[in-house]
Amino acid sequence: MAIGKVVISVLMAAALAGCAPHAAKEAQTPTCAAQNRMTQTTLYFGLNRPAGATITEQEWQRFVDNDVTPRFRDGLTVFDARGQWLGNDGKVAREPSKALMLIHASDSASEKGIEALRGIYKSRFAQESVMRVDETVCVQF
Repeated sequence: MAIGKVVISVLMAAALAGCAPHAAKEAQTPTCAAQNRMTQTTLYFGLNRPAGATITEQEWQRFVDNDVTPRFRDGLTVFDARGQWLGNDGKVAREPSKALMLIHASDSASEKGIEALRGIYKSRFAQESVMRVDETVCVQF
């Protein structure tokens, strides 16, 4: 039984030794060139109305076509999602959602466009909020 423990110890040490070069390689990742730095904004849109029917796929697509695309013609990505949060009543609330990812310059035109989308969606579909997450990213095409 002692031999088995020694063999396992040797195998574990060998396996873990293989991890060290990988970690060192990650630490040496080159910095992002200034011309490749952009902002990634992801907006999360709930599809349940406070009262009434769920926002339909057709209503969502009209929002994308008429409101999102004119502001972000360079491109965008939409993901189907399922949102979840803790309500004021202490209960977990869930709803189908859409996540909209935009890669854009960090400028006032993008900022105005994003805030306009949030306002339009909240007003049109009676939503309390549209969550926004921003991150600086390194982009290459």
